[in-house]
Amino acid sequence: MTDWLSVRRGDVPLILSLPHTGTEIPVEYENNFISPWLARCDTDWWVHQLYDFAASEFDATIVRTSVSRSVIDVNRDPSGTSLYPGQATTELCPTTTFDGDYLYKENCAPNSVDISARREKYFAPYHFAIANELSRLRALYPVVILYDCHSIRSFVPRLFKGVLPELNIGTNGGRSCAGGLSRRVVDLCAESGRSHILDGRFKGGWITRHHAAPSKGVHAMQMEIACRAYLREPIEPVTERNWPPEFDATFAAPLRDVLRRILCACREFAALASKSRP
Repeated sequence: MTDWLSVRRGDVPLILSLPHTGTEIPVEYENNFISPWLARCDTDWWVHQLYDFAASEFDATIVRTSVSRSVIDVNRDPSGTSLYPGQATTELCPTTTFDGDYLYKENCAPNSVDISARREKYFAPYHFAIANELSRLRALYPVVILYDCHSIRSFVPRLFKGVLPELNIGTNGGRSCAGGLSRRVVDLCAESGRSHILDGRFKGGWITRHHAAPSKGVHAMQMEIACRAYLREPIEPVTERNWPPEFDATFAAPLRDVLRRILCACREFAALASKSRP
């Protein structure tokens, strides 16, 4: 692929998308940001490590960008239209953090030409890679699952009220995957004893909404995990001193067991659904 886009190809009907785990800021942009820490603050920290079992244990296909979401967010509508009308969010090329802090120095924010260039250089290849892997696997299996991996701090007042449930399942209001699959995932979350919600504040971003085609055998789901579920998330406001926490595999192990069961359910759903399709 490229030095910033990686695709690990597996042979089962399961694709994991990792759009927000990147921390790289290309040299041509780095001096425009107010600080490197602010530019990386909203990373989905350590999610690639949280799901690192997906390759070895499930042989899943994994698509990942190493470029920071502050450069361009590959999970936004490329037209710039908000996926959550009326609610606070960040843009295709974010100009603020989740907390509303400005990312760029004065007169350094990307203009329409800059945004178009970033969209062509980073956004389009990421989605081409997902589409290509879906096409490859659909040639082998009647049904394929696209599972979009995310995390966010548990408390972000600008984006949502109160404390976010630990497990937030997004299916675009039931349009991106079969009800049987989402119900099974909800049941597994309930069995885990962790707080959870289906299509709450996070209903799935552009990846889930754009690539889903249940009638054609492509079922997509977003999993947004509150950071406290797998990290020692600070109670006080995040600063450069306390954020991000280190990844502790022992602390994250209980959640990883839940995620294993969820991915297993996705794989089983694809297998059973494939038998019922011509």
